[in-house]
Amino acid sequence: MATLISIITGCVLIGIILSAPMGPVGILCVQRTLTKGRQSGLFTGIGAAASDLFYCLITGLSMAFVDEFIKANINLLQVAGSLFLAIYAIYMIFHNPVKNMKTNIDDRQDWVRDLVTGFIFTLSNPLIVFLIITLFARFSFPGAETAWYQIVIGYVCIVAGAMLWWWVITYFVDKVRQHFNIRSIWLINRIMGGILILVALYGLLAGIPPFLRDLHII
Repeated sequence: MATLISIITGCVLIGIILSAPMGPVGILCVQRTLTKGRQSGLFTGIGAAASDLFYCLITGLSMAFVDEFIKANINLLQVAGSLFLAIYAIYMIFHNPVKNMKTNIDDRQDWVRDLVTGFIFTLSNPLIVFLIITLFARFSFPGAETAWYQIVIGYVCIVAGAMLWWWVITYFVDKVRQHFNIRSIWLINRIMGGILILVALYGLLAGIPPFLRDLHII
């Protein structure tokens, strides 16, 4: 039961972390929520979550071939993954995601288009695979001893985590639409960056001692 709970918790966090950075698809979701209503923004998020799931499935299948390497270097991967998260978080904090975004938006309602464009925007960034690999290694999913039903539950929870983020962000934006400044997205990035730094620090504190023992330094 404890293993299943850890899988559920970890995979929900993976879904949230993959969705939270306010890149082009995040800004598109916020813009559509502001100009066309919450459902439009939510369908954009659904498309993005579907693309995240696609990349997660590809990554999970690929990781099956390198499982022995992961098990043999789990401490190194945890330290490296935590460092990557820290660097990524610093980038989120200091990068302005709205600098080059266009403000002119077509205000027609088309939820199929919203979903498809959300999917394509996220699919057009294959570098997200490196973040997925880092998160999978950080949360030990999927592991060699993970049962098939636990893997299925894990992927469902990744989607649930992503959809939880998009539900919260569209709800928030919709409620404050009269007072919302699109540049507030930068503040969201900074908050999420700060949370990621805390996650990275926890991973480093947990991973560095066993990694140093592997090197026979301590």
